[in-house]
Amino acid sequence: MRADYVIVGAGSAGCAMAYRLSEAGKSVIIVEFGGTDAGPFIQMPAALSYPMNMKRYDWGYYSEPEPYLGGRRMATPRGKVIGGSSSINGMVYVRGHALDYEFWSESGASGWSYADVLPYFKRMECWHDGGHGGEQSWRGSTGPLHISRGPRKNPLTKAFVEAGHQAGYPLTADYNGSQQEGFGPFDATIWNGRRWSAATAYLRPALKRNNCHLIHGLAERVIIENGRAIGIRILRDKKSESIFANKEVILAASSINSPKILMLSGIGPANHLVKHDIPIVANRPGVGQNLQDHLEIYIQMEAIQPVSLSKYWNIVMKGLIGTQWLFTKKGVGASNQFESAAFIRSAAGIEYPDIQYHFLPIAMQYDGSTASVGHSFQAHVGPMRSPSRGFVKLNSNNPIHDPKIQFNYMSHEKDWKDFRNCIRLTREIFAQKAFQPFVGKEIQPSADCQSDDELDDFTRNNVESAYHPCGTCKMGAINDPMSVVDPKCSVIGVERLRVADSSVFPRITNGNLNAPSIMIGEKAADHILQRAPLPAENSEPWIHPSWETDQR
Repeated sequence: MRADYVIVGAGSAGCAMAYRLSEAGKSVIIVEFGGTDAGPFIQMPAALSYPMNMKRYDWGYYSEPEPYLGGRRMATPRGKVIGGSSSINGMVYVRGHALDYEFWSESGASGWSYADVLPYFKRMECWHDGGHGGEQSWRGSTGPLHISRGPRKNPLTKAFVEAGHQAGYPLTADYNGSQQEGFGPFDATIWNGRRWSAATAYLRPALKRNNCHLIHGLAERVIIENGRAIGIRILRDKKSESIFANKEVILAASSINSPKILMLSGIGPANHLVKHDIPIVANRPGVGQNLQDHLEIYIQMEAIQPVSLSKYWNIVMKGLIGTQWLFTKKGVGASNQFESAAFIRSAAGIEYPDIQYHFLPIAMQYDGSTASVGHSFQAHVGPMRSPSRGFVKLNSNNPIHDPKIQFNYMSHEKDWKDFRNCIRLTREIFAQKAFQPFVGKEIQPSADCQSDDELDDFTRNNVESAYHPCGTCKMGAINDPMSVVDPKCSVIGVERLRVADSSVFPRITNGNLNAPSIMIGEKAADHILQRAPLPAENSEPWIHPSWETDQR
């Protein structure tokens, strides 16, 4: 088999590239190990806790015992299905903050400033604000990725935003517009009551063209001859076979699997490759390094009025919700229930938000288990820019074996200080007048958890990943020894090979990573096609005028 471009991974970035490359008339083969995304568990927004806990859709990765979290092994779900993690995530849509991309550009990823990436966010978006207000001039309206807002009818969802304002924080009509900082409505990749994944937005339209084909198989390694990538080896139906690329091979297999495939192909830290008897093609010590993630904690409160979603959390009501959704694509099942958001700064002197909130009008875990009390609600809260860094390494040279993942979560003192701030600032928000008619006792951490040591113990035992791993094939200047790809996503030291997914992030962006991952695919497609980038847009983002002296 042969095509102009062979893409490994039908996830957020891979689907976008398959769409744009085939749209340009190039032949594309996209290789995905996972299967179909058909069925209500993926397509119904309210069922989001199911697919990421199902072996059918998830690679099932876990970290090594995390030394700063008491040896806990942390779940690291990655989508093993068409659409990748966009088919199993929480559907929250966050571009990141403008200054995230200024950091990228200044750290060696030239051409990736906010002015450079904003046109690509607009190109991919078809934004529907649902009458909740927003900034149309900052958003796209004709792209393949539909983005909408939930109905926001629950009184707790409204109380969260009002309480934030009462606590002195700004409001924002559109955190994906000019002003991220503040409290306001969430955007989601949901349209007409169903998940709008990268598979729905990009892959299915691409596959309708006769020059784009999907093949199911496990990528074993890139075939490299004389320093040039010429194809890939895949395992399909228990047999190895080759797929050849006339022009380029592109890895878009996730921040976990892209570095794994590079290392299996002989591209990575030389001493690590030698240890696993892998011939060295390019000594790139940054492959698998720079692993980052967002952690979050759930601050859970009892509700003293029957206004939370807890009334739906029984088998009868779940059946009714599912039935209504199946026939009408409406009702509780049509929302991911993350309908109010906030981005705030934890202290004066921090230029842009370093804390994110997801508000949920029920106290529950990502696995779908709920708090033992009756009605309840919670805020997911966590810092945005942890200094902790981990790695992805090989466990063996067998492509079937899972990689070794070590995040080194909470390895800096700043991480502990940040989480104490997160908890205390959240308690202050829940103590505002807007919540007085609803709030009961604190479920967790609980009112008797107050000192630094007590908050640290709670964090150590209860902090969870937000499932935003990135950074393991860092984009940067070619003279930076830790860079893996250059600013056009080309692997340094190997011709005709690129990586384009969340692994190329120099540093993690604010918020959820699906939107910037798709943007990577959109912009990389223009680099691959050797097109001039879209014209830069010099829109000025809002920065708190007194950020140097005030926390809010």
